[in-house]
Amino acid sequence: MRDPAELLAAADDGDRTAWDELESRFGPRMWAVARACGLSPADAADAVQGTWLRLLQNLRSIRDPAAVGGWLMTTVRREALLLRRHDLPVISSTEAVSELDPAAVVLEADDRHLLWKTVSTLNEPCRTLLQLVANDLGNQQVASRMGMPTGSVGPTKARCLEKLRTLISLQETAQ
Repeated sequence: MRDPAELLAAADDGDRTAWDELESRFGPRMWAVARACGLSPADAADAVQGTWLRLLQNLRSIRDPAAVGGWLMTTVRREALLLRRHDLPVISSTEAVSELDPAAVVLEADDRHLLWKTVSTLNEPCRTLLQLVANDLGNQQVASRMGMPTGSVGPTKARCLEKLRTLISLQETAQ
């Protein structure tokens, strides 16, 4: 497996396999970040695609090519937040105060952050499987990306969700 700096240089030279390796290495996490920002699957796809476009536009200007993973996660988060900003309702002066409850928005974002923080503590294959499932990938796509039989996805997902429930329950009782 090539290091990220090598992959960026190869991608800059037009090596399609380098792009494929970058996508397989960082794509699932990018999707997870976009979805954790509260985007729908379609908007998450736009955020991820926009991030890949930004990488293409900035291939030669990345300061630390070895840290491209962090650059991608930061960029997809920014893309997601831009998309969310565009989706917020516009309220005219004649309308009532926004229907969005700021406290509820903050609490929901905090809950989402804690959920994904807890997911990140799970061992493999649970961590990756739950990230892929959260991106609304079907069992066949999850199986393909995980290198497992399609029939194993459901039972594995059930076990992983049970582990996640247990961790969340333990966190709730500790508070």
